[in-house]
Amino acid sequence: MAGVEQPIYSTRAHVFQIDPSTKKNWLPTSKHAVTVSFFYDSTRNVYRIISLDGTKAIINSTISPNMTFTKTSQKFGQWADSRANTVYGLGFSTEHHLAKFAEKFAEYKEAARQAKEKSQDGKMELANSPSQESPAGELASPLTPMTPPTMENINGTDEACEITPEPRCEPSHNALSFTHSPTMTKHWEAELAALKGNNAKLTTALLESTANVKQWKQQLSAYQEEAERLHKRVTELECQSTQIPVIKSQKTELNQTIEELENTLKAKEEEMEQLKDQVENTNELLEQRDSLSQKLHDTELHGRVLEEQLLGAEQRLEESQEEQENFKKSLRSLLELLDGKIFELTELRDSLAKLMEEGS
Repeated sequence: MAGVEQPIYSTRAHVFQIDPSTKKNWLPTSKHAVTVSFFYDSTRNVYRIISLDGTKAIINSTISPNMTFTKTSQKFGQWADSRANTVYGLGFSTEHHLAKFAEKFAEYKEAARQAKEKSQDGKMELANSPSQESPAGELASPLTPMTPPTMENINGTDEACEITPEPRCEPSHNALSFTHSPTMTKHWEAELAALKGNNAKLTTALLESTANVKQWKQQLSAYQEEAERLHKRVTELECQSTQIPVIKSQKTELNQTIEELENTLKAKEEEMEQLKDQVENTNELLEQRDSLSQKLHDTELHGRVLEEQLLGAEQRLEESQEEQENFKKSLRSLLELLDGKIFELTELRDSLAKLMEEGS
């Protein structure tokens, strides 16, 4: 966009300013690394260094040909700004960023020097150019004082020159009798009166013009200050426009957080309603607790009775087991006795069988 400052190079650095009281210590003007940009105004052909911390301009330095950027360490550099009456310092994260910034500073400083030389050459050409001729039909009277042309001075301000009438030539001796005739005397008196009236009008117009010039200068100064303020505001708005996506994302996160908090609040309200219902049923719960306590007591008594019965049954079981063991022992003895008797009967049968065989 023509006529508006545009960023032409940007980097990030920590910004410092010299302590105005001691002129030795550095005071940090940013809590963290911020964007530092070179801006170019094509209308005024001006280069500036601008940096914003949020919405506050912490650097607003116009580059002039007599400025010098000095590297004081591997990652730190500084320059003095006589207009702002301060010294700025930048701390970079790497040596490469410092070297790149110093290179751009020297490049734009040289461009500012060339622009200043062109501007001075243009002013000298305007100062040396011949004044324009007065248009035909506005020829001055031979006795009317001539007003010198208004010229711009070297500084570019318009100063009105004082009107100094040229010395009038005395009439010659041969024309003396001619000028003293009554008719010519009245004519010259009328001409002189007209010239005096014109001179008074010109003086009044000159005073009014001088007053108007002063008023115009004041208005021009006010307009220039307003334009400078608007340039600064535009620069701040342009820098702020780069932060709009971050602000939008933060707004989205805040909206999500608010929704989560609202949902949590609704859940807590429902939980409070449930707690109120539970408090209303406290008496019923207490009665149920008393009833359950009584049942538990009765159950414990019944359990004790059952334990006693279980102990008696266990004792009877042990006695029965002892009786069974004794019965088993008696049964084994009887079986052993029967086995012996059966063996004896078998031998007896075998003996009888042999005897029967022998007798036959």
